[in-house]
Amino acid sequence: MRSNREREYFITAAEAALIIDACPDAEWRLIFGLARWGGLRCPSETLALQWSHIDWARNRMTIPTPKTAHHPRGESRDIPIFPELRHLLEDAFELAEPCADHVITRYRDAKKNLRTQLTRIVKRAGLKPWPKLFHNLRATRETELAESFPAHVFCAWIGNSQMVAQKHYLQVTDEHFARGADCSALQNALQSLHESPRTDANTENDERAKTPVNTGRFAHTHDDSDLDKMAGMGVEGLEPPTLSV
Repeated sequence: MRSNREREYFITAAEAALIIDACPDAEWRLIFGLARWGGLRCPSETLALQWSHIDWARNRMTIPTPKTAHHPRGESRDIPIFPELRHLLEDAFELAEPCADHVITRYRDAKKNLRTQLTRIVKRAGLKPWPKLFHNLRATRETELAESFPAHVFCAWIGNSQMVAQKHYLQVTDEHFARGADCSALQNALQSLHESPRTDANTENDERAKTPVNTGRFAHTHDDSDLDKMAGMGVEGLEPPTLSV
């Protein structure tokens, strides 16, 4: 499959805030948040998530992954409880029934199409629904994580391979273009390059430059025994003796 770049869309933090405000309840805010800031597949991973999968003390979540369950060790993956997700999880937990197993309970009916409902919520927020609603939420999060973490880390959290991430998820955003055109950022990079620490070899050369150098006739290296030999020479000087002397 080839990725259609024309159907890519990056959901900014400002747009996400408007959509959160337009959600009808805590569970829908969490459904949106799990996709936007957790990178979960919706509905499969979102509806499979249980409260027992939330490790509040370690600040981690175990995400069931029905799509990859047939792969070795592909039945789940662990992700951090990202700061943007923590309060959404806590709000939903406070409202959950004491005997509830699943995190999302009100919207588990197969007749309730989450994609259709999200389209209505996006419109209610005053925004235009983007292509591939839930996929682009995941892609947005993976693009953000790629700015701060190595590829093997953010791919493990999102649950795809580096090849799939590069081909179908990672996006070039307006912020990337703005940073690329920022002259001050370029100047700072060049300045840090010129101010890089000098090597030991350069330092050694500088020390040699500070040491006085004898440029006269005896500039070659010698020891004290050589000086004694030269002191014992007669008026002949340093030239070799000849028969005429």
